[in-house]
Amino acid sequence: MNRSVPEGITQAVGALPEGTPISAKELLHLGQRATVDQALARLTKGGQLMRVARGLYVRPAIGRYGPRLPSASELVNKVGEIRGETVVEHEAVAANSLGLTEQVPVREVFLTSGQNQRLRIGNQVIELRHAPAWRLLLPGRPAGAALRALAWLGPSRAHEAIPTLRQNLSPSELGEVISARSKVPTWLAKEISGFITK
Repeated sequence: MNRSVPEGITQAVGALPEGTPISAKELLHLGQRATVDQALARLTKGGQLMRVARGLYVRPAIGRYGPRLPSASELVNKVGEIRGETVVEHEAVAANSLGLTEQVPVREVFLTSGQNQRLRIGNQVIELRHAPAWRLLLPGRPAGAALRALAWLGPSRAHEAIPTLRQNLSPSELGEVISARSKVPTWLAKEISGFITK
């Protein structure tokens, strides 16, 4: 193996902020894929990287008590950036954040525009579930969380959330929810109309 390739990869990885994910594809300017994969495998074996999924690694933050992993949300957001995918919180998490339920998934679950996948960091498993575009609307915004919460509650219970959401969302955030009516299923569009009529 050409020494300059692993050295270049080691340097590139060392320059990353702790907790930063990196894909093998991002390093192909340094060498052929097989050589890059071998270098990443060596760094993983040496503890400088942790393998999260095929071709995807993360540089762990090293604390007093050993490696400290990034939060699940930090990791999946970076994965989304690297892959050009939208990633959002699970609908139950959105409902919980808006005071609509005390339930949250036992496992770390996120919705994605990409394929179903499980990421593994140490003992932690993070599940990415493919979702239709309407469930991924307004990522990172309270209005998007409201849409996902209503979707999670479903046709039989969504109307119960309208009063709470009217209290918890600002007028501009409510406006964003209302503006999304044309992009969601008919049953949800009808429920969203409740923000106007109730």
